[in-house]
Amino acid sequence: METQAKYQVIMYRPLPNAGRIKFFIPYPLTEMREAFKKLNTSFYHNNQKLWSIVNTQANLKLTSELFGDLLRIEDLKPIAKMPTVAYSEKIQNELDKNHQKMVLKGFSNSTIRSYQQVLGQFFSYFEKEDYKTISKEQVEGFVYHLISKYNITEQRQNLLISAIKCYFENTLEMPREYYNITRPKKSKDLPNVLSVEEVRNLLTQPKNIKHKAILHIIYAGGLRIGEVIRLRVTDVRSADGYIFIKDSKGKKDRHTVLSTFLLELLREYYKEHKPSYWLFEGQDGGQYSAKSIQNIYRKAVKETKSNPWSTPHTLRHSFATHLMQQGVNIRYIQSALGHSSSKTTEVYTRVLGISNKTLKSPLDTLFE
Repeated sequence: METQAKYQVIMYRPLPNAGRIKFFIPYPLTEMREAFKKLNTSFYHNNQKLWSIVNTQANLKLTSELFGDLLRIEDLKPIAKMPTVAYSEKIQNELDKNHQKMVLKGFSNSTIRSYQQVLGQFFSYFEKEDYKTISKEQVEGFVYHLISKYNITEQRQNLLISAIKCYFENTLEMPREYYNITRPKKSKDLPNVLSVEEVRNLLTQPKNIKHKAILHIIYAGGLRIGEVIRLRVTDVRSADGYIFIKDSKGKKDRHTVLSTFLLELLREYYKEHKPSYWLFEGQDGGQYSAKSIQNIYRKAVKETKSNPWSTPHTLRHSFATHLMQQGVNIRYIQSALGHSSSKTTEVYTRVLGISNKTLKSPLDTLFE
């Protein structure tokens, strides 16, 4: 009764057509939080410190019964929308200079687009200033302004800081003190991983052989979407048993495993579609688009009722985790994924399920 008097669960009234319902569950309500975690489609949003579940009438009834008299319904306060920036001549000149420098430095097109977008906001905020005289304290003040007013994510915050650092150090050729701009503490969230059964269902869902081959190759070799669309026919080295990945993240070439099962599927696909240069071609003969791959994946998720929070990149995470579950040496997994450091690969050791089937407690041998 004391807990009921002191704490309440807040359900934020979902907006029209909202996909999920969000809840604030006070930390002391341990049993209710654990019960909510076990509900199908439950998820914890670390940035917002809120829980959520898919927005259905059945789930509304379920949560109402779970929380009972402790449930309070409130409207979710809307977050201010970041205004669209109109670029003045001064801002456009700086963006042009920065674009030229990034192209000369060999930055990827996606990095250039991302940096230019956030730098436009930065230049607009300090438009009346001489950009060369902006201090580190002013930069941090700007980042704080975006966090407090627009609730930007940690990923957006890191992107913004990296873009500003790039501008000052490369375009303005200023000292590298801008490395000291305060960044958010690195999140230790676990990567999203699918079970073996979920992967099997997803890979077999498409009836179109091209779509099937695309999903298979992502999982079979632990590929990123960008690597899939850049694969050439000649990158499938069937005689040597590997797939050659050119210019992956960090402009590194690497090899990844070529599954014999995948090879047979790719041969069927090649006979039917006869791609000339790119392994997966669009309708005009050019590279297949990342958006098309995302659409293929989303359709497979919907049809198989798999984890709605998963993405094509989840297949890459699942590739690494499933190899670890099979006892494959972490160095081989690191090489297949293209990680520079084994510390990046080690995150998958934290995903492995701990139970009495995978780990023996010392208590079991204590009294032997």
